[in-house]
Order: sequence, then structure tokens, then C-alpha cells
Amino acid sequence: MAKPPNDSAPPPSPRSFASFREIADFVWSIAERLRGAYKPNEYDKVMLPMLVIRRLDCVLEPTKAKVLVRLADLEGRGMKKDDAAVDLALKKAAGVAFYNTSKLDFAKLLGDPNSIKSGFRNYLRGFSPTARDIIEQFKFDEQLARLDEHDLLFQIVGLFANVDVHPDKVPNHVMGSVFEELIRRFNEKKNEEAGDHYTPREIIRLMVDLLFVQDDARWPRTTCAS
Repeated sequence: MAKPPNDSAPPPSPRSFASFREIADFVWSIAERLRGAYKPNEYDKVMLPMLVIRRLDCVLEPTKAKVLVRLADLEGRGMKKDDAAVDLALKKAAGVAFYNTSKLDFAKLLGDPNSIKSGFRNYLRGFSPTARDIIEQFKFDEQLARLDEHDLLFQIVGLFANVDVHPDKVPNHVMGSVFEELIRRFNEKKNEEAGDHYTPREIIRLMVDLLFVQDDARWPRTTCAS
């Protein structure tokens, strides 16, 4: 007879990887779960933004509670979330040039399967403007309803929640190689010629430019390779 789950047991640690190819293979294995709901030449519409969002989630996880406390303190003084001073204070609390003010993260999203679509949208809206700009480049919001309609959204979020792509585990140059490998594979599915799609370096540069170029040089380039 199976033992009941131990609710007091800590959640398993997110999976780490030994190489960029191992990460790319893992993401590709998740992409295969989209078959039926998506054609293979559409997999990138989900996988690339999900990898970016999970990367941001991992970067912000250590300081998320500090950011929320700081926001509550500032709002308690009558300041608004979109005030420039609040934006600067939250970046300082996060320790990087972006932040998320939603109480949700990948782990907490899994606590409410019935509200995964609305919860994920609220989570995305919690990102600071520069981070939201990156996500919007992928037009990912258009995929949320489609994923949810096919009962895939909760599953995909859960799989990505179980991987650790924090820069301490996946350095920027490795993440750049992951993107390059994934985009190469996705383009093979599209049968596209060179020049008909974003190159890996263009996507990487887009993320770097939007997040870091106009910020103080001390901010680490944590999202991707340059």
C-alpha cells in the first residue's frame, strides 16, 4: 500500500544540468508534449518565452520577498507602483535591473491548478516594464489561452518550475549556447533559410538591450549572453 504524501517534506530541489546541450535536450523534450495542440514548427512560440520567463524567475527568487516588503512599505507611505522613485527602490531591493511585484512565482502558480491561466497572466503583469517588454516581444500572451484550452499550461509551468537556470547554475555564455541550439532546432522544423528569422544573437542582444543597456554598469547581465 502506498504511503500518503508527507506534507511536511521539503519540495525537491530544481534540476541542474551539466551542459548547454543537456538543457536544450530537456527543453526539447518538453516541446514534444505540445504535439497535437501545436505543430512542430510552432513549438518555439511556447518554449523560447517560457525559458526566458523561467530564467527571470530564477534570478529574482532570492530577493522576491524583500521586493514585496519594500513595495508594501512604499505604498504604505502613499507612493504609487509606477512612481520613478518606487521603480528605483525596487530595482535596488531586487539587486538587478528588473523585478516582479506579483506574489506569485513558478512554485506558487502550481498551488492553484484551476486558476493557472489567470494566475500566470497576473504574474507576468507583475514584471517591471523592461522585463515585460522582453516577454511581449514573443507575443506569449496569445499562447496562454491555447495552452490552457489543451490542458497544457499547468503541465508546462510545472516542468519548467523543476529546472534551475539561475546564472549561478547556467552562466550567461551557456544560456546563449542554449538559445542558439534551440533556435537552430526550431528553424529546422520551420524549414527556413538564413535571414528569414531572428538569429540567436539578435534575440540575445534584444534581451540584453532592453534590460541592461540604460542601467548602471553595476547591474549584472543575468538574462543572457552578450
